[in-house]
Amino acid sequence: MLDPDARMLLEQLGALVPPFNEVGVEGARAALATLAGSAGDPEPIHRLEDRVATGPAGPIPIRIYTPETDGPLPMLVFFHGGGWVIGSIATHDGLCRQLANAVGCIVVSVDYRLAPEHAYPAAAEDAYAATRWVAENAGSIGGDPSRIAVGGDSAGGNLTAVVALMARDRGGPRLVFQLLVYPVTDAPSDNASYRDNGKDYFLTTEQMQWFWDLYVGARPDLDDPYLCPLRAKDLARLPPALVVTAEHDPLRDEGEAYARRLGEAGVPALAGRYAGVFHGFFAMSALLGRAREATEDAAAALRSAFARR
Repeated sequence: MLDPDARMLLEQLGALVPPFNEVGVEGARAALATLAGSAGDPEPIHRLEDRVATGPAGPIPIRIYTPETDGPLPMLVFFHGGGWVIGSIATHDGLCRQLANAVGCIVVSVDYRLAPEHAYPAAAEDAYAATRWVAENAGSIGGDPSRIAVGGDSAGGNLTAVVALMARDRGGPRLVFQLLVYPVTDAPSDNASYRDNGKDYFLTTEQMQWFWDLYVGARPDLDDPYLCPLRAKDLARLPPALVVTAEHDPLRDEGEAYARRLGEAGVPALAGRYAGVFHGFFAMSALLGRAREATEDAAAALRSAFARR
């Protein structure tokens, strides 16, 4: 059952935001930007800096959020959601400010290349390259290279899992934690969460399939762990994880399945399902109590991971 505040918000979103797959790529990007712009004044942050990281196809824009805390600080490399097609540093600015202040860490938000102009593996390779850049340039931004975590929501959760795998497989950098917020870990499917939540809960099955097709193209290799982390043969030796899921989200089951597989591989992994809310809720702390609870839980998990190193 939907939380009453979530139901009200979902009705408002239905009136304000057109179905992304029905308005096309540019229309969807504009709709999400408009929605993000309507969120009100952002939380103050001590220092904000726009820079570029070195990427496989050229510079990658990044935004660095630094709270008012003595350094060198732990760092969270953050990958925004949006189906690898929409979203940007700007659409997730408020969430990154909130996490930086709540955790007491530097947040580096990554503007990776988007599909369909840049299909898979462009976003994944950009995300990994930006993480390497953060590790190699930690001193120049006031960060501690021994305390790096990765995190993201939805498609950004997918990139988080992928970067953790790439870092293990490619010899670094060493990561201390991964925050996966309703991550995409597999191709769209006919599992229970898709059947139960594929309509009427903001992210629909049709939208998810649209995003997926734009990102992966006509003949994806579903056994590629950098595309479908849930299908990876080996999940050992990865950083500890918190997987945040929403009750009314088509991506719920694959996120929780990934947490289970991490645990089976010996990786400390906690899955937290938040009742009564839908995909996208995590960034809505100003409007939803469940979102405040989830972001506080995520901040606590990150603080604990950074303390352990």
